Amino acid sequence: MKQFVEKKILPKVQKPVRYQGNELNSVHKDWNTVSVRIAFAFPDVYEVGMSHLGLRILYHTVNRREDTLMERVFAPWVDFEEKLRQNKLPLFSLESYTPLAKFDVLAFTLQYEMSYTNMLNMLDLAGIPLRSSARDDTWPLVLAGGPAAYNPEPVSAFIDAFLIGEGEDAVHDIIDTVREWKQASPKNKNSLLRELARIPGVYVPEFYDVSYHTDGTIKQVVPNVSFTPARVVKRVVRDFDRVDFPTRPIVPFTEIVHDRLMLEVLRGCSRGCRFCQAGMIYRPVREKNPETILQQAEQLVKNTGYDEISLTSLSTSDYTCVEGVLKSLVDRYGPSGVGISLPSLRADSFSVELAKHVQRVRKTTLTFAPEAGTQRLRDVINKGVTEDDLMEAVEGAFRAGWTAVKLYFMIGLPTETFEDLDGIAHLAYKVVDLGRDILGQRAGRLKVTVSASSFVPKAHTPFQWVGQDSIELLQEKQQHLSRRLKHRRIVFNWHDARVSFIEAVFARGGRKVADVLEEAWRLGCKFDSWTDHFKFDKWMEAFREVGLDTSFYANRPFSLDEVLPWDHIDAGVSREFLVSEYGRAFREQTTMDCRFDRCTVCGVCQNLPAKLDLKGRGVNVPH
Repeated sequence: MKQFVEKKILPKVQKPVRYQGNELNSVHKDWNTVSVRIAFAFPDVYEVGMSHLGLRILYHTVNRREDTLMERVFAPWVDFEEKLRQNKLPLFSLESYTPLAKFDVLAFTLQYEMSYTNMLNMLDLAGIPLRSSARDDTWPLVLAGGPAAYNPEPVSAFIDAFLIGEGEDAVHDIIDTVREWKQASPKNKNSLLRELARIPGVYVPEFYDVSYHTDGTIKQVVPNVSFTPARVVKRVVRDFDRVDFPTRPIVPFTEIVHDRLMLEVLRGCSRGCRFCQAGMIYRPVREKNPETILQQAEQLVKNTGYDEISLTSLSTSDYTCVEGVLKSLVDRYGPSGVGISLPSLRADSFSVELAKHVQRVRKTTLTFAPEAGTQRLRDVINKGVTEDDLMEAVEGAFRAGWTAVKLYFMIGLPTETFEDLDGIAHLAYKVVDLGRDILGQRAGRLKVTVSASSFVPKAHTPFQWVGQDSIELLQEKQQHLSRRLKHRRIVFNWHDARVSFIEAVFARGGRKVADVLEEAWRLGCKFDSWTDHFKFDKWMEAFREVGLDTSFYANRPFSLDEVLPWDHIDAGVSREFLVSEYGRAFREQTTMDCRFDRCTVCGVCQNLPAKLDLKGRGVNVPH
């Protein structure tokens, strides 16, 4: 098949390099020498998937084992899919061009709800039945993980088992279980699922029953077997310094979304933004030792040839030793042209001081995330920054030589008014005026980009009970901002409210929306996060065909005593804490960061089986 694809198909598609799989540092193992064969499936195009750090970590972790191989597969672009279907070829892995149906495990990462139709499309292209109930032990075990798996119910009909939480350690438990099952005789799929369900952090939907009240809300979700827990507790990596990290990552031959080295310095966030799912589900905060970071950076640069290292985390400026590590990296690699970059920064002056180190090699655009336009609304969402913080940060940036900044906001946040939207415009114009005053003759290069995404309530956050604004109201707010932000120095970008609406349905939905998902896919929905491919009318047709009310999931406020579709999934943060934060939000009360104040009793440290020590605090950084 490989020769046919290379000669007959790849010359006729866009970016054939997406499908070749022979990149620097890719791993090619002999199928006959391993016991377990896994395909890591990313339900988006190559350029997006190869930018995902989790893929790089698991690919490295699994392929270090002599008894297991992991190969990659991405959602094929529409031109390549067309050629596969025309030639009746199944979707295959990149490394060996092996059809996905021949693997023992097909493991999807679920980063975003709008990739769900791509997941179904990949199963179909592989010739694998969509529904778990239609697959016996002759088919691959279909697994899923990632942040969207913290509400697994919308896709539970299609997935055999979910891994809830972090995978570096848990993946070994899963591999060992699959290997032992393959060696057993006789064997069947149910026996494998029974063993997987005993692994901490693994959720097997088949072993849980959902019942409903007459109004459609959930009555209860309970195990239907004796060997599964009532609540599946997430897996957490405990030693952040010793856990596997890829120091020989794959280097693509084409430009990808994040085309640079990614070096994780910190995992988790304790700032407590009430809309942020990542800040809740990745708790507790764990820091990597500075010495570990510098050692990994040295190997990454040596093994890849990249000229940029991105220090990644949810909040890199909160890393205890960030200034020392950043200075060390710039001192060490700057002379050879290797730059250091930071993700979006908190709107404070310390962040600009960090950025000054970065610009010693090359200047990148600075992005700040005030999230809301007024202090009242920033208090509601517990953002923890003020207008003075933002203006001091922006002033420092302009004085340090930056002429372009990006400001990131959300609209449709709980309690938001049009006065809050006017606050966004006020901040943008204030930044423009400040930039013009400071830059002087260089003010002609001044550019302020304002981006506004629509709030989507997510599971395991204090705002999980809040309904999303209607599409019409979100669009009205977007147009209001567009009128207010007409200025030649301001660029205003916003996301399609209709996409955010469908996202909300699946972020808050239960098992019943699986039928809508499958129907939408059959109607042609895929690549829903791509503007040119999003088919809102087809989605609405799917809901009508199945007979479900979209507003029941996206726009309806959930009551605090209601059983939520994900209540049997334990992300570590307690329900009591989330309810408390929900109440504090509507009283416009803020909650301090527990790392810099006192314990907020969120439940993570109390509920996890073993204590997690933070790494890196107060450690001297070698220069």
